[in-house]
Amino acid sequence: MRQCTERILDLSSGQVVLREGHSDGVPELTEKQFTTFLGPVARLILIGAGDLSRFMTEIALGLGFEVLICDPREGQLEGWNGQAVTLSQEMPDDLILHVQPDARTAVVALTHDPKLDDLALMDALRSKAFYVGAIGSRQNSRMRRDRLNQHFGLSHRELDRLRSPAGIFIGCKTPAEIALSIMAELVAVKNGIEQGRSNSVAIGKSRYPTRQ
Repeated sequence: MRQCTERILDLSSGQVVLREGHSDGVPELTEKQFTTFLGPVARLILIGAGDLSRFMTEIALGLGFEVLICDPREGQLEGWNGQAVTLSQEMPDDLILHVQPDARTAVVALTHDPKLDDLALMDALRSKAFYVGAIGSRQNSRMRRDRLNQHFGLSHRELDRLRSPAGIFIGCKTPAEIALSIMAELVAVKNGIEQGRSNSVAIGKSRYPTRQ
């Protein structure tokens, strides 16, 4: 079970108390105790097994993420054997319901196919996932939001959690650069930093226009 744990050390007695903690807990030292937070490694679920997934996987593994790649399309997972990732040919929405993303999980849809992305995004946005993103042009992102609202009943509050187009603006021109852009935003959110909200340079307000 993926659960975060709060560890409280009494500095005078050395006694340790363990209890359920917060996924984003920050170590705290007082005169009497030292509190730390232990939890499962960050997990990244990628919907789609194309070139962009490979670049994102390389970055994510280097950052210590556990990576799960889901793609039910015939032949898409060929060549992934031997990689330090978990592979699934389930329908993405079935996988999301099975996995039940927690507060240490990010979900990114990369297929450009509404039949694969939309239902998975719907379930992910209703989960505890700390980051939910999808690639696509601005126009396609608006259309996706409309579909999720009109056909699946997602509220505006739930849709506000969707990062689409995913990534921060760095003038992306290649899959590798797009992967870097998405992972940069994802890690920032994991670390509690909102690009373009608290920073003076609003690099998060203008997303890259992924080609269709």
